[in-house]
Amino acid sequence: MAARKCCALSTLEVMLTVVFVAMTAVSVALISIMATPTTNTCPGPTPPPGSTPPPAPEPSFLIGVGRADCTGPPAEIPLMGYANPQQTAAGIHTRLFSRAFIMDDGRRRVVFVSVDVGMISQRLRLEVLEALQAKYGKRYRQDNVILSGTHTHSGPAGYFQYTLFMLSSKGYLKSSVQPLVKGIVKSIERAHDSVRPGRIYKNRGRVDASSVNRSPHSYRNNPRDEQNRYEENVDKDIVLLKFTDLDGDGIGMLSWFAVHAVSMKTTNRLVSGDNMGYAAYLMEKHKNPAALPGQAAFVAAFSSSNLGDVSPNIRGPHCVNSGLACDYLNSSCPDGGTKECQAFGPGGDMFDSTRIIAHNIFTKARELYASAVEEVTGFVHSAHQWINMTDVTVYINDTHAVSTCKPALGHSFAAGTTDGGGDLNFTQGAVEGDPFWDGIRDALLGEPSNQTQECHRPKPILFSTGEMKWPLPWHPEIIDVQILTVGSVAVAAVPGEITTMAGRRLREAVQQELESGPSGAFLDADVVIAGLSNVYTHYITTYEEYQLQRYEGASTIYGPHTLSAYVLKFAELARAIAQDRVEGLPAGPRPPFFQKNLFNLLPAASTDSKPPNSSFGDVLQQVLPVYRQGDLASVTFVAGNPRHSGDVRDQSFVAVETHDKTSDRWTLVHTDASWETRFHWLKGSGRQSNATVEWRIPPNAAAASYRIKHFGHYKSMKGLRPVITPYQGTSDVFRVLDTFYSK
Repeated sequence: MAARKCCALSTLEVMLTVVFVAMTAVSVALISIMATPTTNTCPGPTPPPGSTPPPAPEPSFLIGVGRADCTGPPAEIPLMGYANPQQTAAGIHTRLFSRAFIMDDGRRRVVFVSVDVGMISQRLRLEVLEALQAKYGKRYRQDNVILSGTHTHSGPAGYFQYTLFMLSSKGYLKSSVQPLVKGIVKSIERAHDSVRPGRIYKNRGRVDASSVNRSPHSYRNNPRDEQNRYEENVDKDIVLLKFTDLDGDGIGMLSWFAVHAVSMKTTNRLVSGDNMGYAAYLMEKHKNPAALPGQAAFVAAFSSSNLGDVSPNIRGPHCVNSGLACDYLNSSCPDGGTKECQAFGPGGDMFDSTRIIAHNIFTKARELYASAVEEVTGFVHSAHQWINMTDVTVYINDTHAVSTCKPALGHSFAAGTTDGGGDLNFTQGAVEGDPFWDGIRDALLGEPSNQTQECHRPKPILFSTGEMKWPLPWHPEIIDVQILTVGSVAVAAVPGEITTMAGRRLREAVQQELESGPSGAFLDADVVIAGLSNVYTHYITTYEEYQLQRYEGASTIYGPHTLSAYVLKFAELARAIAQDRVEGLPAGPRPPFFQKNLFNLLPAASTDSKPPNSSFGDVLQQVLPVYRQGDLASVTFVAGNPRHSGDVRDQSFVAVETHDKTSDRWTLVHTDASWETRFHWLKGSGRQSNATVEWRIPPNAAAASYRIKHFGHYKSMKGLRPVITPYQGTSDVFRVLDTFYSK
C-alpha cells in the first residue's frame, strides 16, 4: 500500500505510516462486516348484516414517521464493510436513506431509526444526539433513541473516532459524517412533525431462500439439545410492525430480519443500500407507485437483526479457481487460500442477487403487512445504560465468576469470511498464532500482555487493540445497552453483529425477565434484536462458537464471555422495565467524544480538467436513437469529481425525463435513487474524469421520447482561490418502443 498523506502533525504522519505498513496484510479482511390496498379497515370480526358495529377502540399511540436522504460523497471515499482499501466509491447504484419511527403512549416517547449504513458508530450516535439536543432540548436522548444500521457494505466510511476503524477508512472524514448526521436528524424531524394518533399492528412470517449460515461448523459446536430446539441454523422469521392512522390508512412499516447486506460484493464500487435498502425501496414504491424514490409518504424500513453468521449468498462457498467445495473447517482452497473461497448469491451477478433477495424479503413483508390484525396496545418504555464492556463480571454458577476482556482481535479475523476473504495466508479456525505475523506485530505494535492473552484464550491475538491507545484508543471500552418496548413488543439494541444462537439466547433472557414482571403487561412478549445499533463492537458469538475461532469468534473482541455479559446487562434492563423502575438505573460512565488526534488521510480532491475543445457536461458517447423496453440506454459525459458537489443529499447526479406531447413538457421519471439507473464515475488520466449514466429501461416503460441528464460540479482555480462551478449535460432525445413493435 502506498503511504497516504496525513493532514495532522508530521510526527503523527510518520507513525501512522508505520502502522499502515503493518496493517496492510490484513486490511482487506477488516470487519467482514465487516397486491395490497393502501387503506385497511381496523381489525375485528365482520358484524352480521344490519347490526351496529361496536365502537372502535381509542387509539393506543401517537405515531410519527420520517425519511431523509443520507447519501454521502459517491467518489473516492472508502466503502464501509469489507475494509478493502481499493474499494472506494465511484458512483451510485441506489441512494441511502434514514427512516425514523416515533411511538408515544402519551406519557413516554421512543424513537427507532433504521439507517442505510454499515453500522452505527459511537461517534455518529453522539453527534446525532448532540444535534437533537440543540433542536429539541431533552425530548430525544440516549435512553429513548435507538439508531440501527442496515449493514450495507456499500455506504461511505469515515464516521468513526477509534483508531482501528479510522485506519481502514482513511480517517475521520467530515464529508462522510455530516450527511449521515444531517440525514438522520432530518428523518427524526420529519417523524416529529408528522406525529398523529394512530394504531400499531404486529405480524410475523418466514422468509425462505434468502439466508444461510456461513459458519455452520461453529454453530454445530453449540449444545446438541439446544440445537434440537430449532429447525434451522439461521432465524428465518421476519417480525413486522404496521403503522396506520385512525382511518386505517397505512403510514409506515418497520421490520427486522436477519441477513447480511452483502449481496453487493467486494468488487462493487457504487454506493448502494444493498438487499435491505432495495426491499425498503420496493415496499415504499408498492404503497405509493407514482412517487419518485425517497419521496413516498409511506415509510418502510427493513432493519438488521441477529445476522452475525447469516449470509444472503445462498449458493454457498466454492473455490473460484476449481469449482470444488471449500474446506469445511477453515473455508479455504488448496490453491489460493481463503481468497479463492467465495460464496455466491442466487443471481447471475451481484445486482441480480441483490434484486432476488430483496424481492423475497419484500414479498413476505407485503403479505404480512396486508394480513396484520393483531393490535399492539399498552405502554411505551425505554431503558439504557453505558457500561465498561472490558470489565463485566458474570457468575457462571453460584461460585464461578468470569469476566470480559480488554478488546482484541484474533488471527482468524484477518482471514475474513466467505462473503469477502482476506488476501494472505490467514485462515478461519486458527487457535494458534503465526510466528511471522506475531513477530511483525510485536515489533511495530507491541506484544499482547499475558493477562490479555489468558483472558481471550483460546484466541491467538493478532491485535491487542485494548492495549493500543495511540493516537486514540483502537476500540471502544464504554458501550451502550438499550431496550425499548411498545406494548408487549421489545426491541433490544445490540451494539454489534450477534450470531444466530447468541441472538436466541439473548432474546430468551429478555423475554423471561419481561414476562416475570408483576404487572403482567409483557405476557407473550415479542422480543426482537436490532443489530448494529448505537456503537459498533464487531461480533458477539456464543461461548461454544468462540472456542472454534472462525472469523466471528476471532472478531468477538471482549473475549469468550462477551455474550454472557450482554445477556446479564440486557436482562437487567428488561427487569427494570418489567418492574417499572427504569428511573433508578444508573446512567453509567459516559463514552468519550474525542476532539484531538482525529486524523484525515484522504487528500483533498484535485481540480478538474477536460479534453481540449470541450466543456463539462458535453457528451462523449451518445445514446442510440431507438431502444426497446428491457434495453440498456447509456450515455457518457465529461464530468467533474462528485466530491466537488458537496452535500449531495436531496440532489441527483442523474435525471431520466420523458416528453409529454400534449403539454410539450419534460417530466422526471427516474433519478439516481432509482433501481433502474446506475451512475458510474470514472477517473481518467490526469485530472480528467467521465460520468456514465445507465438506464435499464423497465418492461412497463411508456413508449415515448426520453432524454438523460447529468448534473455535477467541477473545481478550477481563480488565481490562488478554488472555484466550484455547477454544470449539466443532456443526451440526445431517443425513442423507447414497445417490445413487440414490429417496425
